Amino acid sequence: MVKAKKKKKAAKRNVAQKGTVSKARPRKAELQYLAWDAIGKEQLNPLLQRHFVVGQQIMLARVLLKQGCIVPEHSHVNEQLTYILEGALKFWIDGKVIVVKAGEVLTIPPHMPHKAEAVEDTVDLDVFCPPRADWINRTDQYLRGK
Repeated sequence: MVKAKKKKKAAKRNVAQKGTVSKARPRKAELQYLAWDAIGKEQLNPLLQRHFVVGQQIMLARVLLKQGCIVPEHSHVNEQLTYILEGALKFWIDGKVIVVKAGEVLTIPPHMPHKAEAVEDTVDLDVFCPPRADWINRTDQYLRGK
């Protein structure tokens, strides 16, 4: 019986690591040691892929955008930090146009509408607090073109 419980717990942990959690619910904080290559990428549209790791109160996403990819205007309850590793994103936010380049960070307060366009192929790390329930639950239709 104990082995069955351990296997079930390990299976749940593996599902969470792959970003396929079905519900956004509070998670017990646990140690995770992962390589991005071990986390499957989700193809949201022909120009946009992502994968993410979810902690108890924070989420880290690696977002891959091909040049010309548009992230439609949206807002969310989550505070967001965007760090550009490679490439550049043009943001329309707070009445401004801001181009964030490799090595630069943009902080986006909760509920602030924003839109972005990849001005070149871009690798972006986004941090969200709390974790994005719509991403975890796959209800982020604005990214899926639906």
